[in-house]
Amino acid sequence: MHGYIKRRLEKQLLTDLSFFPVAGVVGPRQCGKSTMIKHLAQRIEDFLYLDLENPQDRNKLQDALLFFDANPARTICLDEIQRTPEIFSVLRSVIDQRDRAGQFLVLGSASPQLLRQSSESLAGRIVYHPLTPFTISELQREKDFSLHRFWTRGGFPRSYLAPDDSMSFRWRHSFLQTFLERDLQTFGFTLPPETLRRFLILCAHNTGQLVNFSQIGNTLDLSHNTIRRYTDLFISTYLIRLLKPYSVNIKKRLVKNPKIYIRDSGLLLALLNIRNFNDLLSHPALGSSWEAFALENILNELPEWESFFYRTSNGAEIDLLLVKGNRRVAVEFKSGSAPKISKGFLLSVEDLEIKDRWIVAPMDGQYPVKNNISVSGLSEFLSFMRNKYE
Repeated sequence: MHGYIKRRLEKQLLTDLSFFPVAGVVGPRQCGKSTMIKHLAQRIEDFLYLDLENPQDRNKLQDALLFFDANPARTICLDEIQRTPEIFSVLRSVIDQRDRAGQFLVLGSASPQLLRQSSESLAGRIVYHPLTPFTISELQREKDFSLHRFWTRGGFPRSYLAPDDSMSFRWRHSFLQTFLERDLQTFGFTLPPETLRRFLILCAHNTGQLVNFSQIGNTLDLSHNTIRRYTDLFISTYLIRLLKPYSVNIKKRLVKNPKIYIRDSGLLLALLNIRNFNDLLSHPALGSSWEAFALENILNELPEWESFFYRTSNGAEIDLLLVKGNRRVAVEFKSGSAPKISKGFLLSVEDLEIKDRWIVAPMDGQYPVKNNISVSGLSEFLSFMRNKYE
């Protein structure tokens, strides 16, 4: 039986509440925002929690000014605030009148309305943090941690903590169905759920590949502009990630299209109807699913780094290029436990004169190979990045 799994964001969130009038946490539905805040409530003096999906709590804000005036000294948490986006204009007047830190904590499921409203009315008063599903640094402290389980189930708490693979798979299918049929409507989108599901399945089959909006549009009989709108929708709700190509002034023809990923590996495998790790091992998506899983964990754990990929028209490629100032780190993802170095990776790191060269594979430990390249497990690579650059 699992207890509470500590989230990396906790310390920073408490620090920000001691300085900013409002702290915000956004992320996909069911990623653990409410659980984390209820756990942190024990460390926040005079804390009041309202769930705006609960009609009783929502009714308390029918006269929001009156409610806030009746609770002047409390830190008030407004969960699922995209349900009442109009409340931001009220928050602004209350915040400025009180002029103190830690007045409100707002949680939202990555609503475009939430982000737009807050940027208009609370600029300079609010700091936002994304909360992702579980990351490897949060889970590997657990006694029964399994990289294979994390890879196949993904990081959504109810999926990862399910009693078995079958229940985890059922949860992920239910999540996708509810998200497409109900949750998107609360964000103001009225798009056909079945078309959106077909779009996500196409994205799953193309994970780790260059995205071609026109080709996807032709498959779904939709315009490339509509496909771009669908893509933006799923980016804003943290289900999809686009990785941009790295542009550099060298005499090479570089590809210009971004690469597309389903961000959570568990949702990716559910969309591909892969039920467990044994099924994954014999599936053509093994390599792309490892790339998506490892890349997402790296980017979630190292948010201060810019991320790109590099590919020339003749096939030389770096799967992930991390950039911070004049520092650059090249990563190739390999799903085998005894990975071989591709010629395209060697050519690319030489072209760009990158010194830190890594192959990240589903393994434990780290060892050097030729051409100053290190082969490493995911955890060991993240440890290197923290120890060398932080």
